[in-house]
Amino acid sequence: MSAWQSVILAAGAGTRMRSATPKVLHQVCGVPLIQHVVSALRDAGFEKPIVVVAPDADGLRAYLGANVDYAENILVINADCPLVPSEAIQRLMAVHEDNNADLTLMTADGVGQEGFGRIVRDASGTLTAIVEEREASAEQLTITEVNGGVYAFRAATLWPELATLKPSSKGEVYLTDMVARVHQAQGAIATVHATDSHDVLGVNTRVDLAQAEAVMRGRIQTRHMLDGVTLIDPSTTYIDSGVLIGKDTVLYPNTHLQGATQVGEACQIGPNTVLQDTVVGQRVRIVSSMLEGSTLEADVDVGPFAHLRPGSHIGESTHIGNFVEVKESTLANGVKVGHFSYLGDADVGANVNIGAGTVTANFDGVEKHQTTIEENAFIGSDTMLVAPVLIGKGAATGAGSVVTKDVAAGETVAGVPARPQLRKSNKKPEKV
Repeated sequence: MSAWQSVILAAGAGTRMRSATPKVLHQVCGVPLIQHVVSALRDAGFEKPIVVVAPDADGLRAYLGANVDYAENILVINADCPLVPSEAIQRLMAVHEDNNADLTLMTADGVGQEGFGRIVRDASGTLTAIVEEREASAEQLTITEVNGGVYAFRAATLWPELATLKPSSKGEVYLTDMVARVHQAQGAIATVHATDSHDVLGVNTRVDLAQAEAVMRGRIQTRHMLDGVTLIDPSTTYIDSGVLIGKDTVLYPNTHLQGATQVGEACQIGPNTVLQDTVVGQRVRIVSSMLEGSTLEADVDVGPFAHLRPGSHIGESTHIGNFVEVKESTLANGVKVGHFSYLGDADVGANVNIGAGTVTANFDGVEKHQTTIEENAFIGSDTMLVAPVLIGKGAATGAGSVVTKDVAAGETVAGVPARPQLRKSNKKPEKV
């Protein structure tokens, strides 16, 4: 790949998007348009593509960073073409090299022609020019073969000819005029036809953005299903491009897997579930819940109507029931939080039982404080744990307790505020 370099064209204003956000930073399946292009180029072997941006594109520059290189051949691709796969880029490069071409470009048929430059060929089928839509005659507008927006140039041909290009009637300089220049100079021109017409879909409006989202979503779903994931209803399942899913996992309707989410094998996710940047172990069941920035070990079950906020780590075989919220807390293996509870800034040991209505009062109005519940403790229903507080190993709280002081291991407390209680013995008295 040392003889190649890639260039992404991202200097357009994107006025038809009617947005303060640069067009190429709008997202398709959770990732900016331009990042899909960068990823495809990286998968095709380009580590540092050159990106052409507008002088005032500070936001885009901040997102992309700066990379510059030199090369014998240059791969140019429009930044608003998120559906071009790496395989198509590699095929174009191979054709370019095999034909020792000065210019190779991708074309397509069967797409809506609006906005696309038309491919002009002579009687022998030789490519002679690309005519942009706004410059095309009525006859040229009937041409069905269109420009795909992906080009390979021999650098020695590109740079001298670029300087000779003249502005169009609209005052714009078209890179596509290079085709006519190379043809007139009797240079070698090759073309590659897109195997899927959607590959060349560009995004200029919000309508185009939605269409690209639908196509990309379908490709992502197909890939996961072929890898052994079951989607009960693909039309209501949404998976971002960076998501990983293990085989034999089932996704139920209205499930959203977003960002850097990873789901293990043999899980059941949904219906009506959203996972954002969450790591899920094997054999996990999540129903009608929202999870953000959390980690779940194997054999956990969550929901319905639970909310795990960023920083939550849930141990193996733990149960998070309905209307439970967990935030920046670690729950060890075998914890049971059945329903209607809030655990914030808490460290909960193994096999702890959290009764309904339990709340860790972690905020004093100024700072957050930690609650620690050691293994095998029993927290009675409607207990208020006023942090900072420690509940010792095997300790218990009575229903409705307000715990303001540490509870020793094995101790039982109850009341408002909670005080130590004598545990009743379950041993029956001996007969005399």
